[in-house]
Amino acid sequence: MEERSRILIVGATGYIGRRIVKASIALAHPTFILFRKEVVSDVEKVEMLLSFKKDGAKLVEASFDDHGSLVDAVKQVDVVISAIAGNHMRHQILQQLKLVEAIKEAGNIKRFVPSEFGMDPGLMEHAMAPGNIVFIDKLKVREAIEAAAIPHTYISANIFAGYLVGGLAQLGRVMPPSDKVFLYGDGNVKAIWVDEDDIGIYTIKAIDDPRTLNKTMYIRPPLNILSQKEVVEKWEQLSGKRLNKTYISVDDFLVGMEDQSYGEKIGISHFYQIFYRGDLYNFEIGPNGVEASELYPEVKYTTMDSFMERYL
Repeated sequence: MEERSRILIVGATGYIGRRIVKASIALAHPTFILFRKEVVSDVEKVEMLLSFKKDGAKLVEASFDDHGSLVDAVKQVDVVISAIAGNHMRHQILQQLKLVEAIKEAGNIKRFVPSEFGMDPGLMEHAMAPGNIVFIDKLKVREAIEAAAIPHTYISANIFAGYLVGGLAQLGRVMPPSDKVFLYGDGNVKAIWVDEDDIGIYTIKAIDDPRTLNKTMYIRPPLNILSQKEVVEKWEQLSGKRLNKTYISVDDFLVGMEDQSYGEKIGISHFYQIFYRGDLYNFEIGPNGVEASELYPEVKYTTMDSFMERYL
């Protein structure tokens, strides 16, 4: 049996990181988890780390402020996957530049997967501020990776289902509305909705695959390429409830944006990219990209019909 790559996961207690850990262990990879000493004061994160350890992962202490500790951690593995936070509350994307330096010095890493997982930053030059900041920073990390000639895979996982499907893509809502729903534009712009556990599985599948080397892997499960209106209709069919629908023009959606909080501005700008411009699905995958469900047809991904059943 071919020996499986040893994987170091950075940001393992985060929203996507924990799914990647779960998938790595399930697919029998020797799994290493980088943890920082400041985590020891967070009881929930410590409990999560200990549960990973119980499942077979090895905990490795290191700090972004200690280059030598990062190099030592990286030298223990073959692959590094970063899932550190990139949201407006804990925006740590540029911390990965320190990780890139450690990988460069260690010289042993066969694949690095930086923390992306959403929209492809390489296609978001036009993105609206302040939502564009995360894309700008992710591109800085890409530039450092490529300048250091580090083997890599970028992953574009589109919409995290847990964030938007339950709330039917209503801003600030993660549970289904009971009576009314707002539809963006005509509601027919296609988007791509992906179960977070499937993101973990596809990510681990990609790390030893030569077809994904130095490419962007887009996760586009065919049955999950749906407009917002189609998602709403699926929920109505499942729940047996009909919702009152209000259609919001792009002008009405953006009006008053400047008066919102910083976090709300980011949410509005990202919703604009997804549901008005259609930036998740308005392009063909080029020669520098591959599609996950085509590469790994054996993965039985979660459809949004199935995902929504948890809210009944």
